[in-house]
Amino acid sequence: MLHARVDGVMVSTVCHPSLRGCRTVICQPLDERGEAEGAPIRALDPHGAGQHQRVLLSTDGAATRAHVGDPRSPLRNLIVAILDNSV
Repeated sequence: MLHARVDGVMVSTVCHPSLRGCRTVICQPLDERGEAEGAPIRALDPHGAGQHQRVLLSTDGAATRAHVGDPRSPLRNLIVAILDNSV
C-alpha cells in the first residue's frame, strides 16, 4: 500500500479492452511527511478521487485485475481509499 496524491486524469482514445469505461489517474507517491517521492504512477480510480486529493493505493495487480474482471489486464495499481485530511 502507498499513500499518494492524485495529480491528473488520463484520457486515451485507444486502451486495453479491460480498461474501457474505467477512470485512470496519475498519482504521485508521497513519503511520511507528505512530500513527493519517486516517479508518478498510473492507477485505476473506482472512487472518483479529485485533483490533489490524497489516496491509498494498492499495488497488488491481482486486486486490480479482479476489479476489472480480466486476468490479463495490464494495470497494476488501484485506488482503494480516499484519505480524509480533516483530522
